[in-house]
Amino acid sequence: MEPIQNNADLSAYLGADEAIDHHHPVVREAAARLAVEVVDSYTYALAAYEFVRDAIPHSADSGDPRVTWRASDVLERRTGVCYAKAHALAALLRAEDIPAALCYQRLAHDDGEGWAVHGLVAVRFNGAWHRQDPRGNKPGVDARFSLDGERLAWAPDRERGEVDYPLLYAEPHPAVLGALKAAPDRAYLWKTLPTAL
Repeated sequence: MEPIQNNADLSAYLGADEAIDHHHPVVREAAARLAVEVVDSYTYALAAYEFVRDAIPHSADSGDPRVTWRASDVLERRTGVCYAKAHALAALLRAEDIPAALCYQRLAHDDGEGWAVHGLVAVRFNGAWHRQDPRGNKPGVDARFSLDGERLAWAPDRERGEVDYPLLYAEPHPAVLGALKAAPDRAYLWKTLPTAL
């Protein structure tokens, strides 16, 4: 699958908005801490990815009922679902002038009943976009940062109707952001997750 920018202007993938609030002091402080230990933009992107993947638990894995959606809240509260973690990673990347996009998959629930949209990030290096999954690893999930072939949490099964959406968004998809903002807790969010884009 070839990713497609939904905005032709690459600078849109460096911008801030209400969810990817990379000018917020919490985001700037986290970016500065990560940048101290690295030698170039690649090693920064890797460090940011591993920080979001490993240091911020996916709220379903940890049992945390809170719903976060702003990057600064995800970093401060140390919790989030896939979309929120993608917002946090995009903000950390953009804070260091690395273009980052939001992208999505449509996956079947584990029990095979119904669908959910899963959130990813694409990072731009060497003139190309590379999708990354900061969801967080667990038994059966081994996502890794890679510019040489995707190492995502899940590969959609087209025979089951699962989909890799090719569009790269500069801002969160409205259906995703609307669901996050309307949810008082994760139990409610689980009932209102987008099932398709």
